Amino acid sequence: MNQRQTLVVIGGGAAGFFAAINGARLNPMLEVVLLEKTTKLLSKVRVSGGGRCNVTHACFDAAELVKFYPRGGKELRGAFSRFAVTHTMAWFEARGIELHTEADGRMFPITNDSETIARCLLDEAGRWNIRIQTQTEVVEILPHENSFQLQLHDGKTLHANAVIVTAGGHAKKSGYDFLKNTGHVVIDPVPSLFTFNLPKNPITELMGVSVPKAEVKIRSTKLHSSGPLLVTHWGLSGPAVLKASAWGARDLANLQYDFQAQISWIPDLDVEDVFAYFLALREQHPTKTIGNSVSFGLPSRLWIFLVRKSGLQETERWADLSHTRMRKWAEVIAADVYDVRGKTTFKEEFVTAGGIALPEIDFKTMQSKRCKNLFFAGEILDIDGVTGGFNFQAAWTTAWIAACSVSGLGTDSDLV
Repeated sequence: MNQRQTLVVIGGGAAGFFAAINGARLNPMLEVVLLEKTTKLLSKVRVSGGGRCNVTHACFDAAELVKFYPRGGKELRGAFSRFAVTHTMAWFEARGIELHTEADGRMFPITNDSETIARCLLDEAGRWNIRIQTQTEVVEILPHENSFQLQLHDGKTLHANAVIVTAGGHAKKSGYDFLKNTGHVVIDPVPSLFTFNLPKNPITELMGVSVPKAEVKIRSTKLHSSGPLLVTHWGLSGPAVLKASAWGARDLANLQYDFQAQISWIPDLDVEDVFAYFLALREQHPTKTIGNSVSFGLPSRLWIFLVRKSGLQETERWADLSHTRMRKWAEVIAADVYDVRGKTTFKEEFVTAGGIALPEIDFKTMQSKRCKNLFFAGEILDIDGVTGGFNFQAAWTTAWIAACSVSGLGTDSDLV
């Protein structure tokens, strides 16, 4: 695009701002307009990571990075070789924002404040004269031979030479209706990254209790995941649960979020290992009460809960336990079972599995294979990652590639 042309970016989230900023920066001849249908810009950026913004994840090998995406990993492999985690770090550092890495690999601005990232993107949008319009919903995209007519909710129209759609995920398929004239196939959206509801289950009285590593298995499926687990006032959360919900997004939707979750509180040991440990304790400390024998690094409140769930009392002595009773207790610790009835969105970080079918996108350019000069980036695609900064990295990467393509460069020069 060597003459003044208009790029319209639909969606005021992370991918939208990154695409708009880099499109304008790489090609000053572009007039860039960013449309957001709500009154809020960068809303997910602001709530991510508990208000700290989990910008990306310290995984620097593209082949390893794609393993964190239940959907889209294959397509992102080449994309990550062009704009990777190191490029995200460099882009923000060039604008005065240093990222730091936590023990689990999550990366945050050194200020630990999401406004640092939001303000950077807003400032850059101002620097490159991007015209931002909020409360502007696109209800229809009409492709023409070399341009687009965008029908807005208020009856007005907007013309564009190129369009990048970064409108995020939607809870219902109808949220994608504005794209119907482009001919794209939409994969039915279902929630991903959600926690498990355990209505009226006594374990919820332990809200706030966590273990550093547990294994979650979904009975009647092959789904399983491991990691930190947190008990909440409504059920179970933490990375172990969130990963299971992401990888099992469609299976759990088909089960209507009514299933049994099996929890191993100490996943490195099986029932027989735990039983053998109990036998040893009974022999070594026959007069000691089991309530005062907290083991395996479990929190004391959880230990007592599991004792009682097994039909035992914490005041009982090891010498008084039969093999049958100890084995039942071992089964509860190594293969605990909970009836899940429903889900809860993880904080305010709504993520969907589903969206624009990936075979219809050229991932070298992020351009539609159905409609010339129409590009897609971010979560509107059928791409989603597990928790930990992976969804943002996919947004930065796909938005960068789309911006390069629209700018007319088609190369990765001047990355930052």
